[in-house]
Amino acid sequence: MSSSTLSSDPAQKAIFYLAEEEAHDHGGMGGTALGFWIYLMSDCLIFAVLFATYGVLGTAYAGGPTPREIFELPLVALNTSMLLLSSITYGFAMLAMARGAQRETQGWLAVTGLFGLAFLSIELYEFANLIHEGATPQRSAFLSAFFTLVGTHGLHVTFGIIWLVTLMVQVSRRGLIPENRRRLMCLSMFWHFLDVVWIGVFTFVYLLGVLR
Repeated sequence: MSSSTLSSDPAQKAIFYLAEEEAHDHGGMGGTALGFWIYLMSDCLIFAVLFATYGVLGTAYAGGPTPREIFELPLVALNTSMLLLSSITYGFAMLAMARGAQRETQGWLAVTGLFGLAFLSIELYEFANLIHEGATPQRSAFLSAFFTLVGTHGLHVTFGIIWLVTLMVQVSRRGLIPENRRRLMCLSMFWHFLDVVWIGVFTFVYLLGVLR
């Protein structure tokens, strides 16, 4: 299948281009992708355990505050929009990478990082506000499970931002070489994975917690 048979959809062109890169890279991308998928599956198990723990302890308030009393859905919805927008902008970065547009790729990666920092800032503000009100992890099993689950996701986002900045430096120095393309692809999978996990957190922890 040649690129001339593709539609004008840029996403399809990007997928086709990256597939050709993988086919001509002597299996390098395939091996890297397989290893990274194995890592993501192990991360899925970690979050599955944290979600299950929260499911068991989510109503163990020990006379302390309940989700309806401490969660601010408008703030959490704003935070969710920051992460969703960051996934969209990372997608634009991947499309720019497929076209070989280095400066455009760097620009979209920078916007993605800013959205990620906004997400972390809002989350830290929420944590600080809860602790100020006495809703600390030691207050109840519910709060312990909440801080552990949401905090673990926040640590992953922090790691993702550090990784993003590192790749931006590498791209600026060496360009969009095959190695950097592979790393950007892996970070793309990781970033979208965090987005999916957060949708689960927003629905299972915040939304259902307020509606109980």
